[in-house]
Amino acid sequence: MSSPQLNRVLGLRLVIVVVIGNILGSGVYKKVAPMAAELHSSGWILICWLLGGIITLLGALSNAEVAGLLADTGGEYAYYKKIYNRFFAFLFGWSLFAVIQTAAISSLAYVFAQSFNSIIPLPPLLASLADFSIGGVFYPFADFNVKLTAIVLIALLTWLNTKGIKTGAGVSTGILALVFVGIFTIIAFGLANAHNPLISTLQTKTNTGAPVTLSNIFTGMLSAFWAYQGWASIGYIGGEIKDAKATIPKGIAIGVLIIIALYLLVNATYLSLLPVAELEQIYKAGNKIAAVEAVRSFWGSNGALFISTLILITTLGCTNASILSGCRPYFAMAREGMFFPKVAQLNRANVPANSLLYQGIWASLLVLSGTFDQLTDMIIFAVFIYYGATTLGVFILRKKMPDAPRPYKVWGYPVVPAIMIVFCAGLVINTTFARPREAAIGLVLMLTGVPMYAWFVHKQQTAVPEKTY
Repeated sequence: MSSPQLNRVLGLRLVIVVVIGNILGSGVYKKVAPMAAELHSSGWILICWLLGGIITLLGALSNAEVAGLLADTGGEYAYYKKIYNRFFAFLFGWSLFAVIQTAAISSLAYVFAQSFNSIIPLPPLLASLADFSIGGVFYPFADFNVKLTAIVLIALLTWLNTKGIKTGAGVSTGILALVFVGIFTIIAFGLANAHNPLISTLQTKTNTGAPVTLSNIFTGMLSAFWAYQGWASIGYIGGEIKDAKATIPKGIAIGVLIIIALYLLVNATYLSLLPVAELEQIYKAGNKIAAVEAVRSFWGSNGALFISTLILITTLGCTNASILSGCRPYFAMAREGMFFPKVAQLNRANVPANSLLYQGIWASLLVLSGTFDQLTDMIIFAVFIYYGATTLGVFILRKKMPDAPRPYKVWGYPVVPAIMIVFCAGLVINTTFARPREAAIGLVLMLTGVPMYAWFVHKQQTAVPEKTY
């Protein structure tokens, strides 16, 4: 009797929905403020959004060639086994579990809870333990009412996604429609009530008078890249996509282009409503969201309620999409004996429910570990190591498999993938110096995969084979 298999039920429309749903989260509302604090210029902020979008698109196009050639459940985990070796593939999968995907889920759920708290104030919980810290770095009980709400959201969405992938994707479709209506409402009313003409947002002069350095640009783009993060997650569910080798490249390209246009337009709207100096103060305050203050400036308290509700809906959708796609690589690893055995099991809906459960538990623990910006900088540091590795795979596969059919070939080869590789290296190096704590924590979590790999390999080698009769 054959073992249960994943169902190939997702077409191009739902693939685009999942791509956009994994990208469109908290960054579109929050990240313009830290970018203002780093760059001090509206023009440079928009340049960084554009550069971030272009680099994301170059990475997406390079990834699309690899995905078109090797599409399977697990995304890069499946690709890296063929490009590099089983160890590097495992290290990626473990990094997803330890930091990249689970911390993304944690960050999104945390922003959801913050927005919920701004609409319906939550009663304080364990306030007497707020100053308790682990090494003076982690404050697990600070804002515990918000953190507990985030954990409850992760638990509910994890349960929902055990009901089947079409259920999860259907929820994302409905939420995404509401989000697009809300964002375009902000753009239309915002530009109609803007204090400054849209053209003024292209001003590159800084309000400090200091020049913008290359390091400023790289650090500013950390924020932009968090907002663009998530497009590669579609590869994780390759085993559930119809004609995956053709559909995934199309879905990635269309989804990323839509997001680039949307981000440029909405951030130009914020900048036409609020001066850079005010955005810097919003960032320093720590408990404000730039989009809320921008809408409040022309719509008052009703506008603040509207945007807070929209953020609530957006982060709900992105958290759901991240949970839906994130658990599939661990399932693929477990089926090969390279993750915890129970994760390899499918439930009655042919969904890796145990993988969802493990992912949800660790993501909930990460909610307690840090602040939103700390988590997102850590994610971007880790993920760009693997973006570079996937792009390098384009060159390796062209040499290893020159005659293999490729539904899509990256435009501008070899220049486009080469630019992406150089940029990934530059971003990782700059983050190491500009955000040393986040880089160090991310690296340590990733490297815990080395002893785990040795342990799983040992278990495989010492396993007693099942008797056959």
